[in-house]
Amino acid sequence: MGQTTLTMGISAAPGSVDPHFNQGTSTQTLTYHVFEALTDRRPDSTLAPSLALGWTPVAETVWEFKLRPGVRFSNGQPFTAEDVAFTVARVPNVPNATSSYAGQVRAISRVEVVDPLTVRFHTDGPAPTLPMDLSVVAIVSRQVGEGATTDDYNALRAAIGTGPFILRGYTPGTEAELVRNDAWWGPRPDWDRVVFRYIPNAGARSAALLSGGVDLIDLPSPNDLPRFRSDPGTAVHSAPGLRLVYLAPNQSAEVAPLVTDNEGRPLATNPLKDRRVRQALSIAINRQGLAERVMQGTAVPNYQFMPPGAYSYDPTIAVPQPDPVAARRLLTEAGYPDGFRLVLHVAGNARPTDPVAAQAIAQMWTRIGVQTTVEVLPLASYSPRAARMEFPITMWGWASSGQAGHPLINVVSTYDRDRSTGSFNRSGYSNPALDALIARALTTLDDAARETQLRQAVALAVEDVAIIPLYQLTNVWATRRGITYEASGYDYTRAVLARRNAGTR
Repeated sequence: MGQTTLTMGISAAPGSVDPHFNQGTSTQTLTYHVFEALTDRRPDSTLAPSLALGWTPVAETVWEFKLRPGVRFSNGQPFTAEDVAFTVARVPNVPNATSSYAGQVRAISRVEVVDPLTVRFHTDGPAPTLPMDLSVVAIVSRQVGEGATTDDYNALRAAIGTGPFILRGYTPGTEAELVRNDAWWGPRPDWDRVVFRYIPNAGARSAALLSGGVDLIDLPSPNDLPRFRSDPGTAVHSAPGLRLVYLAPNQSAEVAPLVTDNEGRPLATNPLKDRRVRQALSIAINRQGLAERVMQGTAVPNYQFMPPGAYSYDPTIAVPQPDPVAARRLLTEAGYPDGFRLVLHVAGNARPTDPVAAQAIAQMWTRIGVQTTVEVLPLASYSPRAARMEFPITMWGWASSGQAGHPLINVVSTYDRDRSTGSFNRSGYSNPALDALIARALTTLDDAARETQLRQAVALAVEDVAIIPLYQLTNVWATRRGITYEASGYDYTRAVLARRNAGTR
């Protein structure tokens, strides 16, 4: 039998091959093929063993992890507790990281290497969510990683992991090539070779699938799904997602960039710092209309971080109905009876529907007097500029690890590098009362009490309009016939979840 190759058309290229540089889906989609975490998340958001076989709280502030024996990095080096300790020390100290994983290790005050296959995490206080937090932190080799920079990972000199594939080639923004790691401890993947082709345009990805240029695509346009479902040569695979799409209004700038009066003159103060203005923008949006007409059924309106039924979802928080009259009244109360102008920025290749949704939202805001234009940028330039707060309002997606504490600590907590909070806070929002509530929730051992506290934190963020939630995505992939894909709530693409059907060559 000849070599089996899976060619995937992927929407967005990673900002880096360094697995600790950015939490974005584009980076995870590539790096999770090469690197692994201590724990893994099942499709139903429960935890499964990965590089750790088990974990136990041996004291109120100590977690003990037993590591999987016999695991080796792809260069042959044994995986040990020393690599775990090195990784935890490295994560919060990656220079210029655009979306650090520091929040996931913030509770750890000390790592104790008990023996080569036992590690203990000493925490500043109770840390009941630590095993879940560590499910997204890729373990890197201490031997290879000491002294290595992000550039060394990008040049593949340090891109040595324990995962199912080995990265053999990477052309930034264009292509990545991986080969199967035959020494991997897990079940043998179907593919000897995996090729990532980065195709930002959704139409071009669809065309590549239909022509046979690729075997699988992520983020197909909703417009193409009926054809993929009816075409005998293609198939669609989907699952309810954990990613919330939301808007982040810049609340940190005293004078907001690219916000003017109706004559184009800069405003003396930033209107987005006023909760009433943020609330007006929120209730001007027809979320059901976005879900039905823009997303064409591939999203569900939501106004909080978790989908219905998930741990820490609050059923008492309703999705607001569009009310342009009330929105105009709020703008008048805030001192903007004639509205103002702003620019809504969005990444063109994060999700194919984001620019379309942004245009629809711009029309809704213009109707209430906020004249809005949309600027679409490549993700590679959009992300770092947004992190520097160069834009007045931006569109993002955040996929939770399975409970609201994950987005709360990263998205709406006050940014504090030393405390490792707010690593993905793109609104500049800061509320000490919310910070305290989140911190208390994340150190509460009792699951029921913690859920209550997380719901209280979510309610406070919603009341204050820290961000403007829009909808929860359905995760969708399309493949050529003969290949199945195990869709889940997590929207990064993994070649190990793609299978050849019996009899497929």
